[in-house]
Amino acid sequence: MSRFLETLGLVKRRKSLEPAQLAIEGRPIAVSFRRHAKARRLIMRLSRDRSGVVITLPPRVGRNEALEFAKKSSRWIIERLTVEPAARPLRAGTEILIRGELRQIRHAGSRRGTITLSENAVIVAGDLAHLQRRLIDWLKVEAKRDLVKASEFYAQAMGVSFHRLSVRDQKSRWGSCTSDGILSYSWRLVLAPPFVLDYVAAHEVAHLRHMNHGRGFWRLVLSHCSEASRAKTWLKKHGAELHAYAAIR
Repeated sequence: MSRFLETLGLVKRRKSLEPAQLAIEGRPIAVSFRRHAKARRLIMRLSRDRSGVVITLPPRVGRNEALEFAKKSSRWIIERLTVEPAARPLRAGTEILIRGELRQIRHAGSRRGTITLSENAVIVAGDLAHLQRRLIDWLKVEAKRDLVKASEFYAQAMGVSFHRLSVRDQKSRWGSCTSDGILSYSWRLVLAPPFVLDYVAAHEVAHLRHMNHGRGFWRLVLSHCSEASRAKTWLKKHGAELHAYAAIR
């Protein structure tokens, strides 16, 4: 109802909270804020790429109070960031997950050609200096193809439709859905096993009917995606590893 009133101009849309940055032990820490109508207290967690923290605010708590909460929790932040997975550069000879399978990155040794998959390797042609960029560009294309297919499947199954779909390097979410039907996903989902990408697509498409995480929402997700629980467990255990792979800034 509140979204409907917003569209009529009867209720003002709450402005998004501007992110901040802290310096803890000489290390820059990004702080982003999310307001949740059902939150009863401030909740802080590491961002998915482990470059900072995300704070969830109850309706009546302001940004300054949340930022002060982060400052007082500096020891907690540093302790958790020190156990982050080691960065994984994308260069010839290293390994990368693609659709849940570990493959060695190999350079084709030619300046022209495409990127191909063999049984246990991903083979990248082109200038060696551009290998990482070419590989990530290719992964984004592959991710979008998989996500369009999965999203269209669930949209038809759930009786909804979306207007646009994009893939980005999202820091705090694997996917998102707006009230006007725009789906956005992390390209890194193509690194995970297919059942994980499939679940995230089901999750976001379900938001086209339920813009919340209530019983109706979860009933819809679980009735169409039997691997939801398994996928959530996998992301909780391995999600940080996907963000450890190098990214083009």
